[in-house]
Amino acid sequence: MSVKEFLTQPAANITVDGQYTIANWFDSKGKPGRFACRTSRVSPFRMMIAVPVVGRVGDRITSDFEELGEFGKLEGHISDTVRGAFFVELTMGASTREKFASKLIWLENRRKNPGIRDGRYHARIIPATPHSTLTFGDGSTRGCFVIDMSVSGVAVSADIQPKIGMPLAVGACVGRVVRLLPQGFAVKFVEQQNRNELERLVMRPTALSSSPAAEPQLRLFG
Repeated sequence: MSVKEFLTQPAANITVDGQYTIANWFDSKGKPGRFACRTSRVSPFRMMIAVPVVGRVGDRITSDFEELGEFGKLEGHISDTVRGAFFVELTMGASTREKFASKLIWLENRRKNPGIRDGRYHARIIPATPHSTLTFGDGSTRGCFVIDMSVSGVAVSADIQPKIGMPLAVGACVGRVVRLLPQGFAVKFVEQQNRNELERLVMRPTALSSSPAAEPQLRLFG
């Protein structure tokens, strides 16, 4: 099934943060790459996930979503891709699929009630669209996935793992890498940002036609 077909099928429009790995995908050190991700639409058979590294149709995917409880670890394969996201055909038995369907209904009902929220969401800001751009000191750029952000910094996932202390910009916000995460890294901004302007400044996806030479140069600590 394609993404276009899936959008016409019954499914839960839920947003759940997680992590994923792509089979046979390794970083420069030979370790399996682990990246952050976020669901946008899920059914007992398939799910659409926003990601920093899309992979290829047919790639095997293992994903982990803490909020899905006992169904948190899901496996399947990519059946279609779009920019910044892929579509996964889930692998599970009939009885597990039936229970998973009930879990999705419960989650969707909870999302519709703003009074039932996990307290941890109040401590961070999750952008409406997760993709932005990293700009490095030499002017080169790379797309990234924003896990969450605050007025003082941002956590991102990308197909690179910079060193602690490296200066860079996420969108238009300049900062330094202060912590490495299992699925990415954290950047502390040089200056605290205005909360009302935060999403506009941070969320600046790389244009499809862009190249490092065409990107505006940001001055990173001289």
